[in-house]
Amino acid sequence: MKLYPIEAGNFKLDGGAMFGVVPKSLWNRTNPADQNNMIDIAARCLLIEDGDRLTLIDTGMGDKQSEKFFGYYYPWGEHSLDRSLKQHGFHRDDITDVFMTHLHFDHCGGSIQWNKDRTGYEPAFKNAKFWSNKDHWLWATQPNAREKASFLEENILPIEQSGQLNFIDRKPSQKFLKSEEMDFGVLFVDGHTDKQMIPHIEYKGKTLVFMADLLATAGHVPLPYVMGFDTRPLLTLDEKEAFLNTAADKEYYLFLEHDAHNEIITVQHTEKGVRLDKTFTFNELFN
Repeated sequence: MKLYPIEAGNFKLDGGAMFGVVPKSLWNRTNPADQNNMIDIAARCLLIEDGDRLTLIDTGMGDKQSEKFFGYYYPWGEHSLDRSLKQHGFHRDDITDVFMTHLHFDHCGGSIQWNKDRTGYEPAFKNAKFWSNKDHWLWATQPNAREKASFLEENILPIEQSGQLNFIDRKPSQKFLKSEEMDFGVLFVDGHTDKQMIPHIEYKGKTLVFMADLLATAGHVPLPYVMGFDTRPLLTLDEKEAFLNTAADKEYYLFLEHDAHNEIITVQHTEKGVRLDKTFTFNELFN
């Protein structure tokens, strides 16, 4: 069994939106903004090779949207999902499972592509099962006005239409994957969006947590640093506090999907609450 970080592409988002009510004078210290107030963001996915099963967690934005659409997000750098897969010796047709933490466009857009003659859409991973959960799927396919711009029909409906959609059982003890070398459990959280799924992967004596949008960057560790995108920010506060206390107690390794400059961090208890402890590259921990 082996894990691989998959860099699906970098982009930028408005720093104020990413930090909500926190003043720029504070968040700009850890996440410096450019002249347009935009900060660096990654779409860092995770690939799990376990026997004949190859599972990809999230897929980034993809490349099917219009030039106008991408103009809002300032793509930068050389990363792409296909290039990153190839660097590790894989092709998208090798993927057996796509696990979607949630269905916002920057997490699932790469799941769907144009068909050959660009008359419609098709799954970008033709041999894969796609995994969501029933509650979140309903939330995404009947979106509220606030999240409607993040739940794009072309990213979501073709998954169901293809027959490749599957739902995860929400039993507390349920494991998405379990083998002699690894446990893959799921934490459900509701502050950012309803029933976002946070993978917890027990591997090589460590607990690696794929943070998705529960913790966007290392700069978001302090409790009040909550994204303006969250639908229930007060609930996010409670969920973050509970998770970060557990992460500090149990020495979790936090895999940051959206931090363009920090791959993995740990946190520690301090007099001011839970704070950043150490930063790691993926290779430092697992290779």
